[in-house]
Amino acid sequence: MKMKKLISVMLTGVMAMGLLAGCGSSSESAEEDSSEQAAQEETQDDTEETAEGASDAASGSGNVLIAYYSATGNTEEVANVIADATGGDLFELEPVEPYTDDDLNWTDDNSRVSQEHEDESLRDVELVSATPENWDSYDTVFIGYPIWWGIAAWPVDSFVESNDFTGKTVIPFATSASSGMGESGQLLEEMAGTGDWQEGQRFRSGADEADVQEWVNGLGL
Repeated sequence: MKMKKLISVMLTGVMAMGLLAGCGSSSESAEEDSSEQAAQEETQDDTEETAEGASDAASGSGNVLIAYYSATGNTEEVANVIADATGGDLFELEPVEPYTDDDLNWTDDNSRVSQEHEDESLRDVELVSATPENWDSYDTVFIGYPIWWGIAAWPVDSFVESNDFTGKTVIPFATSASSGMGESGQLLEEMAGTGDWQEGQRFRSGADEADVQEWVNGLGL
């Protein structure tokens, strides 16, 4: 009888050890499955982030901004070429009270631009929006404008005065039928008081796209 009891106790111990081993194996297997799943999810997240980054780059949401005021469309055309060449974002400076063709008739002493030219107090042109979204994310800012009486068209002044250009490279560009850049870039730099302002470039009205691209390529952005 004692022998049978001893054998029975031994068999019970062996079975218990087997159950414990099985439970341990199941636990380890569950842990391995959980770790593998976590690794797969992390890899998937990394892949999605990479894809999102590539999508952002392809859509032109980089660190270049092209802000411009265009009275007759010439500056807008140049701005579009710069945007295509740099992958930058466009930001049009739109006066709350848009300029009409009559307003822009500089040969008429009574036109809006003529009156504003004669009286600087009238040049405070309110913009629909003076600061683009994500302003702080831009490292390089192009500022485009037509030349009015040898200086930048004053709707641009509101944009320059409204923003902090600290840490940004600022590149002016202008369009005109005959006038050069003059001191337009320097005057805007003085107005801004911040930023690393570069020498600007003037393009003739109806500028050739190749000329604009060549200039942008030469900037080494």
